[in-house]
Amino acid sequence: MAKILVTGGSGYIGSSTIVDLVQNGYEVISIDNFSRGHEALLQGIAGILGKPVKNYAIDLCNMEDTRAVFEEHPDIEGIIHFAAYKSVPESVENPIMYFRNNLDALLNILQCAKEYDVKNFVFSSSCSVYGNAQTLPVTEQTAFMPAESPYARTKQMGENICQDFIRANPGFKAILLRYFNPVGAHASSLIGEYNKRPENLVPIITQTAIGKRESMTVFGSDYATRDGSCVRDYIHVSDIAHAHTLAVTKSLDNQLPDDCEIFNLGTGNGVTVLELIKAFEQESGVKLNYKLGDRRPGDVIAIYANNEKARQLLGWAPQYGVSEMMATAWKWEQHLDKCEKAHLN
Repeated sequence: MAKILVTGGSGYIGSSTIVDLVQNGYEVISIDNFSRGHEALLQGIAGILGKPVKNYAIDLCNMEDTRAVFEEHPDIEGIIHFAAYKSVPESVENPIMYFRNNLDALLNILQCAKEYDVKNFVFSSSCSVYGNAQTLPVTEQTAFMPAESPYARTKQMGENICQDFIRANPGFKAILLRYFNPVGAHASSLIGEYNKRPENLVPIITQTAIGKRESMTVFGSDYATRDGSCVRDYIHVSDIAHAHTLAVTKSLDNQLPDDCEIFNLGTGNGVTVLELIKAFEQESGVKLNYKLGDRRPGDVIAIYANNEKARQLLGWAPQYGVSEMMATAWKWEQHLDKCEKAHLN
């Protein structure tokens, strides 16, 4: 049973990936200092698995603390690196913080991978690396356009760092997973997107539906799309999580053609913001109070994936449709609301 280190293990995608890894036979340890993650998600992981997962609450930008984890676990065989700040608006307001955190953490974890001979590395990238792509759907060969935000630029730079690292260190392998718009929650409703002030669309929808927000704004209604709102490729978080398990497995088994492979993780279908709102209303039976607003700085107009490479080389295919994405997101929001009310009482 190979031991996998997951950084950002108490985050949205990291927590679901830990569950998927353990359920597929891996031993997992986590690093997360809760600057963006949540201890409640570690408790949710334990609830699903029936046992806790060891987490080290350290800052990956601190090399000494990071190295200490590898000293304690010399048998780590693979690393999945999620830990990063991910808010587009926040990155626009504070780019230096994003460059320091996202790049320093990556550099430290790669340095430790080299020092402790951990040859299998999976990097959490993003479709934001494509910018405003000229042709859709994007493939892994689609050229990068200028980043629309400092967050996106850290992902572009992170991919370049991983590629340079692999070229300089024969025998090491990296898989760069560019996922599109993760949504939904685990079927158990014990883990999901945990953010009291979210900037992502789906938790804003569910918070509006349950009454935590009076209303919500659709940013931009005059884009050159079929209804004027942005187009995204929404994909269920459990599908994203399983892709990481498949990637680690293929890497450990030397079943990929190149030492550095890139995969798009999306459904291949573009859905507009307004279409997603309608899908939620149909699934939940709740009418949303929303208004149309101005465009938001840093937003890409339209992006969706060609996922054929992941299907062929990873053996991966999305299992959840938009209705299931919205249903699990709504159940998760209801679970959070129930927990908060119980705590208040």
